[in-house]
Amino acid sequence: MAKIPPLLWKALSRPHSKGLGLILCLALILSGGSLFLHSLPPEDPDAETILVINELTPEELAATGDDAVGRDLSQAMEEEQGGLHTGIISTGDTAGGLLQTWLSAQDTHNLLAVCDPVYSLSRIRAGQPYLALLEGNSLIRFEYEIDSEKKLVVTREGASYTAVLEVIAYDVRLERVEGFIDASLFLSMANQGEGPALALALAEIFAWEINFFRDIHPGDSFSVLVEKRYRNGSFNSYGTLLAARFINQGNVYEAYAFSADPNGPPGYYTATGDSVKRAFLKAPLAFTRISSGFNLRRFHPIFHEIRQHPAIDYAAPTGTPVKAIGNGQVVFLGSGKGAGNYIALKHPNGYESMYLHLNGFARGLLKGKRVAQGEIIGYVGSTGYATGPHLDFRMKKDGKYINPGALLSPRAEPLARNTLEAFKTRRDLYRQYLGGEKSLAEYRRDADATLKKEHTLQ
Repeated sequence: MAKIPPLLWKALSRPHSKGLGLILCLALILSGGSLFLHSLPPEDPDAETILVINELTPEELAATGDDAVGRDLSQAMEEEQGGLHTGIISTGDTAGGLLQTWLSAQDTHNLLAVCDPVYSLSRIRAGQPYLALLEGNSLIRFEYEIDSEKKLVVTREGASYTAVLEVIAYDVRLERVEGFIDASLFLSMANQGEGPALALALAEIFAWEINFFRDIHPGDSFSVLVEKRYRNGSFNSYGTLLAARFINQGNVYEAYAFSADPNGPPGYYTATGDSVKRAFLKAPLAFTRISSGFNLRRFHPIFHEIRQHPAIDYAAPTGTPVKAIGNGQVVFLGSGKGAGNYIALKHPNGYESMYLHLNGFARGLLKGKRVAQGEIIGYVGSTGYATGPHLDFRMKKDGKYINPGALLSPRAEPLARNTLEAFKTRRDLYRQYLGGEKSLAEYRRDADATLKKEHTLQ
């Protein structure tokens, strides 16, 4: 009867192990390797055959091509020795199944019950990290990262467990990112080694001033002051974008983060304290080109006659999300013969906006519902009288059509007078960082009275 060390059985008993057969085959084919068979002398017919397996290092076993078994064997070796175990939750994993790697069924039940009032481990998600610390064969600490900001920490105290939520600590550093536009903002950011989240944040800040799909040109430049969050010496995520400057065709746009409420999210303001936000977005979608502009005497491509076209046609692929250009209420959601599927929104101060030829509507959108600026309300299509996928976008003021491209919408509320001095102090400091007059190493987040709470770019 073959005897196999318990260490190997642990690796082989895992659900995704490729089984004993593979290991036995490896034992037979690896001539001179770390796995080999010994048998007792043939003259002893009653002796058992003994399978002797020399332990492979994870690197050696990886060379065999069986990565899954290599990982399992490595983990099994750790479990034999106790210590620190880290991993990532996989699809289909349960907290109970994971914890029973180190605990009995009863201890697992007790630990889960302790966690329930704090954070139920039934809510674990694939892709999230976890950590288990063993002392001998006893689990003394378990951590599960709920999201990028907080984690569940379970510790053993005597024969019982306690569970608490802890904030994940980051090393926050202030960095300046600068560049020139070549083809697009996203490509230019990538050329600086930055991720799309930073490009998107910059585009959103200036979305009321610049259309980043139409208005930017090669030679335009940007400068951004942003917090970067590091963990264990490695970049993890972006924190708050503190200041930004964008030069578009010679026009300089500036935005500075400021919040009168230190625990609230910062807003962005111009150098004079005006909000960068306006009542309406520059465009309701990320389009590829304007296929037809506002023209009250346009030759119609389908009817081949001169007709009014009180709209801007934005060419975009079918399914492109369409956003509400401002806060409003849905006053029509349905279908018209020529307009196809379309939505009409009513905005304050006598404004209306219309979105025609849609492929479909956002889930849950109904007539009478209120929507927020930037909220997705539908998707580009070619329903009704349309020669291809595009958005026919229209606006009215007091019942009369107006040219959306010529509309300069009013700004949102500026900063209150009693906060202007604090804002200017913060603005001047950020300008020094942007201009290189002040060392970035001097930045201390806890000294910034307007940013007591961390806010990350999503």
